[in-house]
Order: sequence, then structure tokens, then C-alpha cells
Amino acid sequence: MSPTVPKWLKKVKWDEHGLVPVIAQEAASGDILMFAWMNRDALARTVELGEAVYWSRSRKKLWHKGEESGHTQKVLEIRLDCDEDVVLLKVEQAGGIACHTGRHSCFFQKYDNGDWHDSEPVLKDPSAIYKAQHE
Repeated sequence: MSPTVPKWLKKVKWDEHGLVPVIAQEAASGDILMFAWMNRDALARTVELGEAVYWSRSRKKLWHKGEESGHTQKVLEIRLDCDEDVVLLKVEQAGGIACHTGRHSCFFQKYDNGDWHDSEPVLKDPSAIYKAQHE
């Protein structure tokens, strides 16, 4: 017998792959840190842990944000948009780094004068962030 899906989880409009887009926003600054995907298990685990857990489409598995880097996201609030098909997480970003490039935000490329330019500095070299996992 399968467990009953909670009413709040049923309200989300999942896409044909059982996923919902998720925006992570830093609660204190309002900065948009990243975009990712969640399936039902990821959203349920996020609620249970109080930290962001996403679905990695490339690895096809749950991904607890910061599991390798230590840059976890403490979830302060979860919101659902008016169409019930996008989730917004308001988070506290551990270490101030959300992006695997070592930057504060994944949205560091800014369009200007016909090209994309880096608009945020690298706060920590990614090889220093992830080296312990690959040794």
C-alpha cells in the first residue's frame, strides 16, 4: 500500500516529467540565487529537512544543495505562484555562495551592448570548494 500524498503536495502542478521549476531567492537581500527543479520527493524532503533538496535532471537523483560544497540553503519560506506551477524558496545561503562557479548567484552573466559579461566576482575558486570530494 503506497503512502497517501499530502494535500499540499497535490496542489502543485507538476509537469509531464513530475517536476516543478524552483527559484531560490536569498531572503535577506532579495537576490535570485539559482533556478532548479524539484520532484515530489525533493519538495517533501525540503519541508522535512528545512534545507533545499532539488532533483538533478542530469544525474537523475535527489540533490541536497551543498552536499559537496557545504553551501546549503536553509529554507525560511516556501511559496507557490498563482498558477501553482512554480515554487519560490526564500533561503539563507550558507557561505554566501550558491553557484558551482564560486559566485554568490548563478545569474552572474549580464547582457550589455550585444554580449554577455560577468557581473559578479568569483568569491571562491570552485576547485577549492569541490577538491575534497574528488581526492
